Amino acid sequence: MYLVLLEKSKTYNRLTKKVVAEHVENIRQLDDQGKLEFCGVFHGYPGMAGMYILKTESREEAEALCREEPLVLGGYAAYKLVGLQAANRENNYLL
Repeated sequence: MYLVLLEKSKTYNRLTKKVVAEHVENIRQLDDQGKLEFCGVFHGYPGMAGMYILKTESREEAEALCREEPLVLGGYAAYKLVGLQAANRENNYLL
């Protein structure tokens, strides 16, 4: 899994309804494809737009999905991609 952090650019405040609709459609497609584990927005963290947790076969696939994000394509946000390993009961919380 990969954590995608979306950081607002200086042009984020010029975001249009069209781009927001494209962004939501992108999220919907990722979910339909089984590639979206979780997504959300940050409240009270200036500069941060939101995040995804992606389930992909490789980092390269996750990178490609990030580059296709409409907020990134339009220059409204940049992304940081971080590998993520879940800690849960099944893996004894990585102990």
